[in-house]
Amino acid sequence: MTVKTRFAPSPTGFLHVGGARTALYSWLHAKNKGGEFVLRIEDTDLERSTQEAVDAILEGMTWMGLAWDEGPYYQTKRFDRYKEIIAQMLAEGTAYKCYCSKERVNELREAQEKAGEAARYDGKCRDLAPRDTDEPYVIRFKNPKEGNVEFDDHVRGHITFSNHELDDLIIQRTDGTPTYNFCVVVDDWDMGITDVVRGEDHINNTPRQINILKALNAPIPEYAHVAMILGDDGAKLSKRHGAVSVMQFRDEGYLPEALKNYLVRLGWSHGDQEIFSEQEMIEMFSLDAINKAPSAFNTEKLVWLNQHYIKTLDPEYVAEHLVWHMNNQNIDTTNGPALSDVITALAERAKTLVDLAASSRYFYEEYEEFDPTAAKKHLRPVAKEALVLVQQKLTETDDWSDESLHQVIQDTADQLEVGMGKVGMPLRVAITGASQSPSLDITLRLIGKERAIPRISRALEFIAAREAAQ
Repeated sequence: MTVKTRFAPSPTGFLHVGGARTALYSWLHAKNKGGEFVLRIEDTDLERSTQEAVDAILEGMTWMGLAWDEGPYYQTKRFDRYKEIIAQMLAEGTAYKCYCSKERVNELREAQEKAGEAARYDGKCRDLAPRDTDEPYVIRFKNPKEGNVEFDDHVRGHITFSNHELDDLIIQRTDGTPTYNFCVVVDDWDMGITDVVRGEDHINNTPRQINILKALNAPIPEYAHVAMILGDDGAKLSKRHGAVSVMQFRDEGYLPEALKNYLVRLGWSHGDQEIFSEQEMIEMFSLDAINKAPSAFNTEKLVWLNQHYIKTLDPEYVAEHLVWHMNNQNIDTTNGPALSDVITALAERAKTLVDLAASSRYFYEEYEEFDPTAAKKHLRPVAKEALVLVQQKLTETDDWSDESLHQVIQDTADQLEVGMGKVGMPLRVAITGASQSPSLDITLRLIGKERAIPRISRALEFIAAREAAQ
């Protein structure tokens, strides 16, 4: 039998990082088994569901590279199917109309709570004879009164619920709309879902859904309920911990490979291995290796992984993601070196793509002013002779290769009988505006002769003004 998993978010907000991990686990399990992955949008909450949230979910899934084989399916487009199944259940006696008012149900719940009992519907309408009336009603599932619901969870192990603890679930509201637990059952059945991976907050829904599936003579999927993600303070991950939306991680400069690698390890492991290619994740992933304990989000570890991927992925690929950040920082990449070359030069120092974009600005546009600390330390009158000489040599050479540029700096230092730093540091501040950059030969080559020479002149003017002010 082909394994088929699904990710079924409600479009009431962005794609949360917890949802993204669930989607990743579902996707990996399907790929590991050579199966299929379904995307389903559970939009029956008409008041809270928005198209903006749907778009955010699709954008987040696409950015993470979690391509779906089927879908997206929308529950709001399947209402006729739900009504068909409910009519069938009414006819077969596995569901019934309940005419109890909200007031009666609320009073019942309050009385049960005062008595220290679990709040549940008492089944008053369960065995009523059919009646012809205009009274409003809901439709409830006739849950078995005896026995247990048992299932083996891939994460939690063997789980048992007593049917006595479960009341008769509402499957259709008074306005005729179906409820969440019922729609999920019909969808999983119709879509041939064999394995359900979802958050542990759904564990209590599982026995209800299994009983409905049994009433429909539908196959029961296998289940894996994943623990929640905590913040680094031990509390449930929330907005106050920083980025919790997938696209917020994109905005903060993380590569999808880094986030995927981080999320797969946030509750799953394979020995001591920390870094996984996508293919390794697919080959090694197992639902049975998911940890049942909650996992704490560690931003430092995510940053470490992001640095790794910035340094090791193909610069051309990184450039595809970096260009968004360059545009976001209003840096025109059409006027300067190839972005992949800049990435190769700067990757060792960059923690995020936001950092990478900011630190590459001087390759594409003139800096507004010298970094005050760097200028004070390195653009002093004593540096003038070195800058004049190196500018002269750079002007005279047409060989703008790394080797040639390195030799120019070396020859200048030799001629002045000073260390390389006495030439290199003033030159670095002159051409970048600051004291940090890749090696000078690479930096000069990428900036280019037409920009580098005038920048040295600007530094010499700065030194002259400084001299005049003394």
